[in-house]
Amino acid sequence: MNCNHQPGFEMKKIEAIIQPAAFERVKAALEAADYPGITITEVKGHGKQMGLTQNWLGRSIKVDTLPKMKLEIVVVDVEGERIIRTILESARTGIKGDGKIFVHRIEQAYKISSGESGDSVVS
Repeated sequence: MNCNHQPGFEMKKIEAIIQPAAFERVKAALEAADYPGITITEVKGHGKQMGLTQNWLGRSIKVDTLPKMKLEIVVVDVEGERIIRTILESARTGIKGDGKIFVHRIEQAYKISSGESGDSVVS
């Protein structure tokens, strides 16, 4: 197995939960920012507001889980701030519920097809 992890280089996983309406805008911004790759999942959830209440035919209906998009991008640490800033700027409307970004440390990454490992897997 080839390990290309360079001393001083760390990997981060950027996990962004965004509004579905922002997805195409964020995707275009990430493409312009030359991101390394992305995993996209359609998810449901809620934040502190615990969903929303809608009126339909004169009745109040509580919708406690709302559709969201989850984006996962693994980057070499030095690229992380640029990718985070790109997501923040392209997903933000200023309205509550725009989403959240979480950043995780990645200990190791492997390319299944070659067995290659280390930060070169994500660059």
